Amino acid sequence: MARYTGPRVRISRRFGVPIFGPSKYLERRNYGPGVHGPKSRRKHTDYALGLIEKQKLRYYYGLLERQFHGVYERALQRRGITGEHMLQILETRLDNVVYHLGFANTRATARQLVAHGHVRVNGRKVSIPSFGLKVNDSVEVKNSTVSRQLASRNLESAASRAVPDWLSLDKEAFKGVVMRIPTREEIQPIANEQAVVEFYSR
Repeated sequence: MARYTGPRVRISRRFGVPIFGPSKYLERRNYGPGVHGPKSRRKHTDYALGLIEKQKLRYYYGLLERQFHGVYERALQRRGITGEHMLQILETRLDNVVYHLGFANTRATARQLVAHGHVRVNGRKVSIPSFGLKVNDSVEVKNSTVSRQLASRNLESAASRAVPDWLSLDKEAFKGVVMRIPTREEIQPIANEQAVVEFYSR
């Protein structure tokens, strides 16, 4: 399972946003990493700006370049606004929904939870983190002691995080349902998705 395993705070400092979640270190050093970080005044070209926005989204959802480009290609085939479709595809990935429901503390943990077979979709085991969910699909933690203990621990620590309106959660049953596809306003993207579309369409 390929994923980014490098320094996370460094990535967040490079882009100036808490990509992997809140970080006190980022608050103390709100400038780029490295020796020249505090005094860097470099101007970015349009290409560089598009690349930055793309990398923000890619790291935020934990995808490698090839996977992320595949998301763009799928969004391009749909009718409507490509950027919004791209965000909706990313948001309705199984690992992301597991994270939003609180069964995992981070998207990386959610990805691992799915890959290790702890999650079921519509009653069937699914171990593919990129699995795309549709409206009325149900996501539940496998009915086993280990799986439920893991999810229960994560639900407690994720209590301060609100479950999005487009999902419904039944904590007692360790089950969630996709009520509808989220809008751009509900997603509140960490990056400018239109700049990403323009970057790929060059």
